[in-house]
Amino acid sequence: MTKILLSLHVLAAIVAVGPVTVAASMFPPAVRRAGPTNAGPPALLHRICRVYAGVGLAVPLLGFATAAAMGVLGSGWLVTSIALTAAAAGVLAAFVLPRQEEILDLLRGERAPDRRATVQLAMFTGIFNLLWATVTVLMVVRPGSTTGA
Repeated sequence: MTKILLSLHVLAAIVAVGPVTVAASMFPPAVRRAGPTNAGPPALLHRICRVYAGVGLAVPLLGFATAAAMGVLGSGWLVTSIALTAAAAGVLAAFVLPRQEEILDLLRGERAPDRRATVQLAMFTGIFNLLWATVTVLMVVRPGSTTGA
């Protein structure tokens, strides 16, 4: 059962978190290219971020189930990963998605967002991506783990 849960957890991470990281990273440059009269491409990227963020809730749920089955819920690498996952979700929910919506509102009103707004959004997106990359490394390396590999 552990292998099935782990496989589902990894697949959920690839299918859900991957599109969010890519679409969120593409959003600021797409806004700069689109200009104030074409909100279409950025709106699509924002929708991808929103939808896959919801689907991404499966990742920690499957992760908890996998960790419980493996008996590693108290491991330092897992606790750190949980904290970083919560931080990544917080950055996405509090900084990335709302700023994307604000920029889209400007574009729909046929106003160009200032460069500072897109640069700041790119910074928050980078932080989100860096947090997920760190979680991925912790999941693979598992410092101090005695559960194999």
